[in-house]
Amino acid sequence: QVHLVESGGGLVPAGGSLTLSCVASGRSFSDSAMGWFRQGPGEEREFAAVIGFTGGTACRDSVKGRFTISRDNANNMVYLQMNTLKPEDTALYYCAARRGPFPSTSRGDYEYWGQGTQVTVST
Repeated sequence: QVHLVESGGGLVPAGGSLTLSCVASGRSFSDSAMGWFRQGPGEEREFAAVIGFTGGTACRDSVKGRFTISRDNANNMVYLQMNTLKPEDTALYYCAARRGPFPSTSRGDYEYWGQGTQVTVST
């Protein structure tokens, strides 16, 4: 059974940084795309950053230059480094993985999901 477990969320002041981690178990995702999605209060779940099996990445416009996604295939992990955080980044952040190798910004393309880790950015 596949499990994705996120960690690293918390409460930070605006301008601060956090690094989210996600560890996958149950199968190897070294040849799969993975990503981070987020869902703010009363909002739809949206993609934040995704990474393909070769390391190609995509970030939503509002986080470009501030968020960096990376992966460690040897340990079946994916990370999201978040800098210069803003109150509008407040959300529940989910780790996601798909069977396919190429990254997608559509949440419907991901078969596996974690439970989420809360990120709250205070003013």
